[in-house]
Amino acid sequence: MLRLAIAFFVIAIIAAIFGFGGVAAAATDIAKILFFIFLVLFVLALLAGAVRGRPPV
Repeated sequence: MLRLAIAFFVIAIIAAIFGFGGVAAAATDIAKILFFIFLVLFVLALLAGAVRGRPPV
């Protein structure tokens, strides 16, 4: 999921360089959403590992 967020961020940068403001804004929004979903899932995985008694990876 983090790879998708980075990919959309790169697409947004390239679109902004070429002047496609709408595409850049949409790609940036998608990248933000994917990044925050990644963060939530990462924290949940850490908490689940802590509850089970495993050390975090």
